[in-house]
Amino acid sequence: QVELVESGGGSVQPGGSLRLSCSASKHTDRSYCMGWFRQAPGKEREAVTVVYTLGGATYYADSVKGRFTISRDDADNMLFLQMNSLKPEDTAMYYCAAAYSQLPQIWHSKEYYDYWGQGTQVTVSS
Repeated sequence: QVELVESGGGSVQPGGSLRLSCSASKHTDRSYCMGWFRQAPGKEREAVTVVYTLGGATYYADSVKGRFTISRDDADNMLFLQMNSLKPEDTAMYYCAAAYSQLPQIWHSKEYYDYWGQGTQVTVSS
């Protein structure tokens, strides 16, 4: 079993920045892929960005390209999400996710990720 714990969420004004962190109880370099998903009220949970362990390939949702950056520190079993130029539409619960059992064939498909954090709330408003 793997426990994922997110932190760093909060309330910011449009244009502001936040840095989310995810701490894993298992070696992150033993996962196939890790990433961030988000879910706004009344909407489906969607992929924001992921990073594959072997090769380090990253993928981003079109809505966050150029504004968000995913990174990892396998020495400390940590995953990060730097969010800049935040917009009201970024408001959502953000979840850390990890695929330890199989290699995601479709990076944004939540079905491949078998471990999830409890979520951290991000609110962007004036």
